Amino acid sequence: MVDLKGQYEQIKEQVNSSVLDVINSTAFINGPEVHSFQKELEAYLGVKHVIPCANGTDALQIAMMGLGLEPGDEVITADFTFAATVEVIALLRLTPVLVDVEPDSFNIDPEAIKKAITPKTKAIVPVHLFGQAANMDEIMAIAKEHNLYVIEDNAQGIGSTYKFANGTSTKTGSIGHVASTSFFPSKNLGCYGDGGAIFTNDDDLAHTIRGVVNHGMYKRYHHDVVGVNSRLDSIQATILRAKLPNLDNYNNARRAAARNYNQAFQDIKNIITPKVKGNNCGTDKNTICDTCNCHVFHQYTLRITNGNRDQLAQHLNDNGIPCGVYYPIPLHSQKAYLDNRYNEADFPVTNQLVKEVISLPMHTELDDEQIAFITKTVIDFVNQ
Repeated sequence: MVDLKGQYEQIKEQVNSSVLDVINSTAFINGPEVHSFQKELEAYLGVKHVIPCANGTDALQIAMMGLGLEPGDEVITADFTFAATVEVIALLRLTPVLVDVEPDSFNIDPEAIKKAITPKTKAIVPVHLFGQAANMDEIMAIAKEHNLYVIEDNAQGIGSTYKFANGTSTKTGSIGHVASTSFFPSKNLGCYGDGGAIFTNDDDLAHTIRGVVNHGMYKRYHHDVVGVNSRLDSIQATILRAKLPNLDNYNNARRAAARNYNQAFQDIKNIITPKVKGNNCGTDKNTICDTCNCHVFHQYTLRITNGNRDQLAQHLNDNGIPCGVYYPIPLHSQKAYLDNRYNEADFPVTNQLVKEVISLPMHTELDDEQIAFITKTVIDFVNQ
């Protein structure tokens, strides 16, 4: 699904040298590399504060802790996403409220958000799923109307650009009150272990979060807030520093691969290719934008509409082609998150997607020959 070795070969000398520098310095935790990466990522995102931490799940949990949400507060998020998004809500004894997604973008449906709001609602967590930004114009308007926090889950969308209806643009992760991301190795910007970060433009919130990530300390052995131990180590930071200047090129390569996939699959019966909504940039939904980063294709996900998705997955595996089903079970049907409040009729899109979606290899090193082999294998199967 990813080619981390091929990507590493392009930056091998820089990575090896910088990792050895960290080892020789012995500044393994919160060393200069962490602080330098923080500043560089702030500049890239155009956000005032980046607070690195140990992983993306911690980042989302710490963002919620920083906002001071209390047990019983309701947090609305998408039913169709990875469990970490809802997991941290439950861990903090908040009340997760799952809602359906849009069929074309797979992102949280603003209309479903509106229907789910109650007097107990305190926050919305839009997930920029598979690399495409959620509809932040509508989400921020809903949040403003109801005085809600917006916590962006940007684990799959780093580097994506959102263009507002008024014509202004910004990076995802800098739109809501706070955002989280993951640097898991397979992410568009990934390290060689675990890592994550929280983003915000709120000075007071950033101060609180900096304490939370470090045992609640601002001064050694003075614990001012309840915290956790969640810090990005210096070796991971130096790897991320080597990759960050290449992130836009990495995302451009992913879009080029997606464009080739889409071209091969156009007009093939029983295949629905990813739709790029364009985020007000004027892009046709059936094309991939050449002028902005509105979709960074963390995953390239097809819908197989003839009921043979699982058979296709087996066929791909039999031919040495990795694939993934993200995600096979809706969160509202997961044992850990069952709740009598949920009605199956409220999740028609999610319940359909989990039967149809399949993700093909997507990474920066995909070449035309590989894509030709993958697409031919898929097409031959669905046409038989």
